[in-house]
Formats: sequence, structure tokens, C-alpha cells
Amino acid sequence: MTKTNGRRRVVVTGHGVVTPVGTGVDKFWSALKAGECGIREVQGFETEDLYITIAGEVPDFDPRTRLKSKALMMADKYSQYAGCAATEAVEMSGIETPIRDDEAYRSACVIGSGVGGLTTLEFSYKMLFQEKKRATHPLTLLKAIGSSASAHVSIEYGIKGPTYGLVSACSTASHSIGNVYRMIREGLVDIGVAGAAEASLNWGATRAWQAMRVLSPDGIFPFSKERNGTVLAEGAGILMLEEYEHAKERGATILAELTGYGCTADAADMVNPSIDGASAAMQMALDDAGLSASDIDYINAHGTATSANDLNETRAIKRVFGNAANKVSISSTKSMHGHCLGAGGGIEAVAAIKAMEDNFVPPTIGLNDPDPECDLDYTANVGKERDVTYTMSNSFAFGGLNAVLVFGPAPA
Repeated sequence: MTKTNGRRRVVVTGHGVVTPVGTGVDKFWSALKAGECGIREVQGFETEDLYITIAGEVPDFDPRTRLKSKALMMADKYSQYAGCAATEAVEMSGIETPIRDDEAYRSACVIGSGVGGLTTLEFSYKMLFQEKKRATHPLTLLKAIGSSASAHVSIEYGIKGPTYGLVSACSTASHSIGNVYRMIREGLVDIGVAGAAEASLNWGATRAWQAMRVLSPDGIFPFSKERNGTVLAEGAGILMLEEYEHAKERGATILAELTGYGCTADAADMVNPSIDGASAAMQMALDDAGLSASDIDYINAHGTATSANDLNETRAIKRVFGNAANKVSISSTKSMHGHCLGAGGGIEAVAAIKAMEDNFVPPTIGLNDPDPECDLDYTANVGKERDVTYTMSNSFAFGGLNAVLVFGPAPA
């Protein structure tokens, strides 16, 4: 049972996603439950001279039908994804918008991105250096910067409190959610939009990732003996967070409580993860929630399908969970939607919340031959029903930047 210690409680009253397996939470969750894969041959750019030709692209996204803001329609795709997911989260929450003047400065918007408008920059480089144009589009800078998504959403809904973009590579969304959680808990704001978006699938980015030798040309197979790298993807995951009494007073439907948050740095290596940093972040989140490891029913693992990450995460879970490690259900939904980089933690937080709502653990697909050293219950290939009261969502980024979220049921 969580301990509040007199602190303000933080609840989730809305969520929204844009992903390779579906835009909108209902479509996304149905795809995860069915074990559908969103990894396909790249359609969005030429791959002739690349050996990586697969990715998790968002299918059939038309900003004209998905977005209300005319300004967003001219924004980079990462901001468009953020705007779409934020709209779903805000509308689901039932918050009156534009936010009333008496609450506008008590609201926050923290939407990050690992690389921001990278595709806008690549397009500009082509215009200048290949096509020899004399100038780029006048909105290039505004489209490219990593705070554009937060600014667009702030403008759309009248959010006048803390608003900024956050960057921590693959932990961006989880750090963004954690920051707003702390703002609400400490009384700085009462409501907040939090998460991240990513749309960096392009030729240049793929070449850069290829050079690191961490991408798979075949698919993403977390915790498998045959895993040979991750698969890049795009999307957005956004939560609407709210102080519990504020939500209760207006009669909001509460989806879950965000009970704990932990963040650490390995301070060791830019690429190779450390068991110390990952395990410390998990323990910090449990302590913050007032829970023991045995209280957690489901972990949405970071599970990138790189040789180093999956083994390190397995060992970190064993260190923190002890004997309970063999009882907790774990899965990497990246096996279906791919590695959405900075947006991953937001998308996976939604999966963790839906797992509680449905008492269902989504699978890790493609796990036909498990790595003998990754010997926990990774929910191979087929999801399963089980009681899910508390969930944990792990995000572990390059540079050793770790963020862990713990969710529980709506307060009674």
C-alpha cells in the first residue's frame, strides 16, 4: 500500500498516443493485446544505400484530420505527433479549455524530444547544400527546436505555468512525466501535460545510428538469444496529470495514480549501461511510492533488444526484486512498436496504465529462443490475464540516464 506522508497525490486523468501500431489509446492497446507488430520496410525515405531498411513508422497520419491548430499543421512532425497525443489526453481528462485564467499559472506543460525537429533540419540541409537554395524556410528554426512541441500545446490550451522541453535521450518522456509529477506533489501546479514525441526517421539519422552498430536489419527481439539490435521508431506518448483533490472536486474519471518516480545517472559510460544506476532508479521509485518490490505485478521493461541493455536490465531487476523477480510479469512492448526514442517512456507509461485497467500483461513478441541469462518471465509471444494492481515503467538512456515510474490504482 502506498504511503502519502501528507504529500499531495498525483493522478492520471487522461492519456494519448501516436504509435506505429495505432494512433489513439484504444487502437494502440488493442494492437498490443493482440501482439501486432508495427515494424515494416521504410516508406518515408530512400534506403538504397542503407543496410537498415526497417523502422516503426506511424502509418496514415494526416495532420489535417488529426490537428485543430493551424500553427501545428505547419510544425515539424514531432510537434504534430505531440499535439495529437496531447489533444487525446486533454479531451479524455475533461479539463475545461482554454484553461481558466485563475488556473492558467497553476498548470504546466513539459513535452520533450530526444532530437526535436531533426527531419526539418535534414530538409534544410538538402535545400542549401544539394539544391543550392539561397535560404531555408522561414519557420525552420521554430520547427526544429526541442521546445516547440511544449510551446504549441501551451498555446493551444492556455497553459501559462512552467512550460519547456526536456531532453534525456531515451528517458525523455519518463523524466518529463516525473518533473510534472514533482511539481504537482510539491504544490507548484495543480495540473500538467507531460510526455514526449519523436519523429526522427530520416536518411541522415539512420546513417548515424548505423555507425553505432546498435540497429538490427531483421527486427527487434528483446531478451532473445538471437537479438542483434534495436529498431528505430517514431511517435508520442502524453499523460494528463492532476492533483487528486482537484480531479475529485471536478468529478474527473481517474485512470491511475502516479505513486512513485526515481531518476539516476550511471556516471560511468556513454554507451554501456550500469546495473547500479538502473537498480538505484527502480529502488528510488519504489521508495517514493512507499511500496516493496513484491507489490509490483507488471514491469514494462526498457527492453531495447541490444545485447548490453537486456542483460543489464535483467540483472538490475534481480538485484531490486530479489525473490520477487521470478513472480513479477515483465514485457517489452518495443517488440511491437519499436524504439520510439524520447517518446518511448510516455508510450510505455500508457501501456502500464492500460495493463492495470484490463488486468492484462501485453507480450514480448519474437521471443522464441530466450537468452539463458535473461531468465525472468518476459511474457513470451502471447499476452496473459493476471491481477495487475501496481506497475513499473523503466527507461534507461544512452549516457546512463535512468528514469522509472510506478503507477497504482485510482485512490479509493
